[in-house]
Amino acid sequence: MEQSIISFHDADILNSEETVIFGLNMEIAKGDFVYIVGKVGTGKTSIIRTIIAENPLMKGEGEVCGYRLNGIRKKDIPYLRRKLGVVFQDFQLLMDRTIEENLEFVLKATGWKDRNAMDRRITEVLKAVGMETKSHKKPHQLSGGEQQRIAIARSLLNEPEAIIADEPTGNLDLETANDIMHLLTKINRENGTAIVMVTHNRSIFEKYPGRVFVCKDEKCIEKMEGEIIDLAITI
Repeated sequence: MEQSIISFHDADILNSEETVIFGLNMEIAKGDFVYIVGKVGTGKTSIIRTIIAENPLMKGEGEVCGYRLNGIRKKDIPYLRRKLGVVFQDFQLLMDRTIEENLEFVLKATGWKDRNAMDRRITEVLKAVGMETKSHKKPHQLSGGEQQRIAIARSLLNEPEAIIADEPTGNLDLETANDIMHLLTKINRENGTAIVMVTHNRSIFEKYPGRVFVCKDEKCIEKMEGEIIDLAITI
């Protein structure tokens, strides 16, 4: 088995100071496509926040892209996050800047200085998500699906080992959600980038197969292939 990019062993997951998941065990390797599913309030997003070192890991073991989460130093957190791409439900684009300026902002914030190299990388990621003609537009001039494609392009800028996607189709209609899922599965297949996706949408994880972790009753446990997931998850 390939070395894990993300691993948890007997980890308690916090939301603020309250434990929402006890004893999480999870191993995610290069090329994995992993769903974290469950009802609202079962700790799905808290796992994501722990992976990106936004929530502390106080009990158990956790490691992400070579960084131990237990007692991670504040100065190391930006370096950890450079190895991850994060995609949010609400896009989180800077509305007063063009798409190119949005992407340039991230590159500068993560240490890029060469203007030509930045221009090349922006062109590459926009081409990868089919948005190469939109670099001059501002987010409000794009549809929701186009904005999410830009958010995915942003997540690819530093060639991440994994993309962490928190309900990336949550604000999109069915057709647009399918477009975004095709794009994520293409990135996963062609780049070997691991995808970790939080969703409450059963139709998504049934249509686009992957490993499925179910959050329920203060636990998060991987379901085996073919096992019925007995959750009232919406379509």
